[in-house]
This record gives sequence, structure tokens and C-alpha cells, in this order.
Amino acid sequence: MLRLSVFLLAALILAACTPTREVAQDTMPPPPRPEVPREFRAAWIATVDNIDWPSRPGLPVVEQQAELRSLLDRMQRLHFNAVILQVRPTADAFYASRYEPWSAYLTGQQGAAPEPYYDPLAFAIEEAHKRGMELHAWFNPYRAYHPTNPGELDTSHIQFTNPDVVKQYGDLLWMDPSEPIVQQRSLDVILDVVERYDVDGVHLDDYFYPYPKDDSLGNEIPFPDSTSWARALEADATLDRGDWRRQSVDGFVERLYNEVKAAKPHVKVGISPFGIWRPGYPETVRGFDAYARLYADARKWQQEGWVDYLAPQLYWAIDKDGQRYNELLEWWASQNTAGRHLWPGNYTSRLLFDTWEPSEIVEQIRLTRANSVTDGNIHFSAKVLRDTSSAMGPALMEEVYAAPALIPASPWLDDTAPAAPTVGTERLGEALALTMGPGGGSMPEPVWVYVVQRRHGATWHTEVVPGWQQSVPLGQGMDVPDAVVVTAVDRLGNASAPVDVDLMDGDMAAR
Repeated sequence: MLRLSVFLLAALILAACTPTREVAQDTMPPPPRPEVPREFRAAWIATVDNIDWPSRPGLPVVEQQAELRSLLDRMQRLHFNAVILQVRPTADAFYASRYEPWSAYLTGQQGAAPEPYYDPLAFAIEEAHKRGMELHAWFNPYRAYHPTNPGELDTSHIQFTNPDVVKQYGDLLWMDPSEPIVQQRSLDVILDVVERYDVDGVHLDDYFYPYPKDDSLGNEIPFPDSTSWARALEADATLDRGDWRRQSVDGFVERLYNEVKAAKPHVKVGISPFGIWRPGYPETVRGFDAYARLYADARKWQQEGWVDYLAPQLYWAIDKDGQRYNELLEWWASQNTAGRHLWPGNYTSRLLFDTWEPSEIVEQIRLTRANSVTDGNIHFSAKVLRDTSSAMGPALMEEVYAAPALIPASPWLDDTAPAAPTVGTERLGEALALTMGPGGGSMPEPVWVYVVQRRHGATWHTEVVPGWQQSVPLGQGMDVPDAVVVTAVDRLGNASAPVDVDLMDGDMAAR
């Protein structure tokens, strides 16, 4: 009898407790909506020597376009949000230039337009924007010829139109950076692109004065700028030759920034200098002196605010004695007194020919994220992402790029948030779809991307949707999410207030 009483008592206790647990579960608040990470994720698409695209000179147009679409698709799947496309490798053009001939790396013969005709830069911009990715046009301001150039130079090339300012330097032709004609020509070329194309940024690499070359006896060849130097001396120049060269480069960089902003303030200006400013900065660093040999004072450009982003090429391993990745990263971050973006360049393609493993790049990205000043990385180059046999793409996706990211905002250019988007739902048969559009009344600001976040139970899923896209399927029946929140983001990364979608009748309620 005692055993029966104990059993009944236990059953009553269990019955009393069970509903309490169920009620507690039902009343637990849903998990908070996660913040979308802010991180510039880009890759350089190099066209010189057909490093990345197109795969060979003179590739048929339909194949050129298919290659670029495939590459952008691959980058989109890996959650990249920007590309940096080389459009002027050697005083030539991957677009319909008003100043320079079509590139031989595109058509096989300099000066020959694509046949059938299309404009590769316009095409690339359209395809990148379709995928919600920025496109930055990459220019080399001074190189006029590279020995990999196929065929002869076109008669419209600067070597023929202004031969006095083009210098033979080893196996290269180089425009003298201190010649006013050269500076104006390069500025005209870049501003022509800014004014006529919907680019998101313009970009220079590390080539200012050329990297030193040796003659057949092993002696360094001096850069042949005696004509422009003699002119400076006649004008009573007070600087030594090195400072005079740096002054010429500085003046070009400052003018470039100011003139791009005057033309289109939202277009970002970025430069990717050699990763060492000077040996000894910081103390542990040894190596090439870009300040003294390329006459590139990248620290000055960063501190003067003549760039919207600086991307020093930190192409060494984390444990490389004399050029340790994190020591250089921290030094560049410490110099960023103007508060511009700092997006280091990573030598990701080194995996294709060296002993590096994907973990090297993954850890470099993690070190970048751990630094409070840096907010992105640029990968050199796209070929390692294009190569589906490489383990780099999967490593990025699994380890560091598993979720999409928004490009960091640039508040010195624009800090005004767009209006909250208009959202709703519509039935497509048995399925439910999200509809969305820009807010702001009769003159809405265009939406660059929408952030669509949906919750199923305790799990949130985030999707970054290009601004042209006006609907997203939400599923049907049990597949319909429990909650959906939409945020509009403008071209410079400013985010609107998030908007809850009423999944019952499609009405919206701004938070």
C-alpha cells in the first residue's frame, strides 16, 4: 500500500510539473536578430599578361563574357562583395577610352576593338552590380609598356603621341611621373572613367616610379628623368632629387583625390602601396624601401586623407622574420590618423605555386579582424578563387566567409541613413514572397542592397540582396519563416531602420 501511495504521489508531481515546463518553453523570447558583419571582401582581377582575365589575348567575346560571369558567380558564392578590375595596365584600355588604345591583352592587338563590339568595363560593372558587388576600376598611372604585351604598339599610344615623356627602363617603357603632361594625361584618363562609367571606386597599385632594374653587368639602372630634373633645377628647385620625385607623386595623388570628389563624391579612391613604408617601421621590419626607391610616401597619403582606403600589400607569412604580417598590420593601423579604411592586401594566389596552405590566409584574415582599425581584406588575385581545384575557396567559405558581409560605411563621404524600405508580402500560388522597395516618398534614395533576415525557430538566416531585386521567395506552409526583418543600405554603406514584415497580411511595421 505504501509503494502504491508513493507511485501515485510521484505521478501527481510529474503531471503537475510537465505543463509548467511546456509553458516555460512557449514563453521563452526568440533569439535576438544578429548584426550583419561589416567587412570589405575583394579580389584584384589583373588583366596585364592575362593573369586573371581574359584567359588569353584575343579570346572570342562570348568566351570573355562567360569567363567573367563565371568568376563573379564564384566570388558571389564565396560571399565577396567587391572586385578591383585592372582597366589600364600599360597606357591602354579595357573600355572605350577617349585617350588611349584598346588593350592587346583584350583583343590580341593594341588598338583593335572587340569584335563583335562590346565595352568590357561597362559589362563588368553591370554584372558586378547585378550581384550586389562593388566594382573599382584599377589604373596603372605611369607604366607604358610591359614585355608581355602581344603585338606592336598602336600609333595612338603615348609612345608615339608624346615620345619625349616616355622613357625606356630596362625591358619596360615608363612615363616620367614628374612630367606635367604625364600627370595630366593620367588624371584625364581616370576622370574620364569616373564621369562616364558607374564605378564605385578608382584604384592605383604600387607602381609609381618603377622598381629598380639592373643592366647586364648587374648594376642598377638609374631612372632617366634628367630632362624633367634639369627643368626643375632651372626653376630653382630647392629639394634634392628624391624629395622632388616624391613631391611629384604626392601632388598627383592629392589632385586625383580632389578631382574625383569634385566629379562624383561617392566614388572611393584607393591605393595599394608596397607593404613596407620604410625598413625599421616598425623596428623589426627589414626589406625594400618604397619611400626611397619608388618615391611613394603612402603614410603621408593616408594621414592627409588623400585616400578613402589604403591597401598595403602585406604579402608575407605570419611568421616571416623581418616582415611579419601582424607587425606590419599593426604599424599601418597606428598611422591611420585620418580614420580612413585600411584593407590590407593578401597574397592569396601564392597557394598556387608555393608551400602556403589555406590556413595561412585564413589566419591573416582573422588577425585583420582582431585589429580594431582594419575592416577588410583584398586578395591577390582572382585566379586562386577561379581555380575550383584549389582548397582556398572552400577554406574561405567554411572558416571566415561563411556569412555575407556589408561593405563598411564611409561616414566622411556620407553619413545619412536612407529611409526605411517599403515591404510587404504577396501570394504566388501556395507560396509566399517578400516584396520590397525604397522608402522616402516620391523621391526615394536608390537602395544599393537589402539585408533580408528571416528566423525559423531559434535560427536566423541573413541574405544580402541587390537593390534592383524587388522580391524574395519565403517558401510555403511550414517553410515560411516565423519572422522577417528588412533593412535598406545605400551606396556608401549607411543602413536604414530595420523593418518587421507582417507575414499575416503584408503590412509593415518599422522598429
